[in-house]
Amino acid sequence: MMKKMTKSQNNRVLTGTIAGVAEYFGIDPTIARVAFVFSNFFLDGAPILLYFVLMAIMPKAESRNRSYERPYSRPERQPERQPKQAETTADDAWSDF
Repeated sequence: MMKKMTKSQNNRVLTGTIAGVAEYFGIDPTIARVAFVFSNFFLDGAPILLYFVLMAIMPKAESRNRSYERPYSRPERQPERQPKQAETTADDAWSDF
């Protein structure tokens, strides 16, 4: 089966383009993002043009397993704790005054 370069649906920051390229080449998306930023400095911003071209032509992946789209579930409520009471000592007796 031929591998297809698609935008990432699981590991996206803006559009998933850089993560999609990283998944295609089998590298960590964070490393690809750092390399993209550094290449902008050395290649005078040319990778930004490449990013916009890839953003326009790369198709979205079919799977949509994004964890932030899960329905909200309220966590179970914990019983309230009673505050601890301080122990009294002989020094606490203010009856001397």
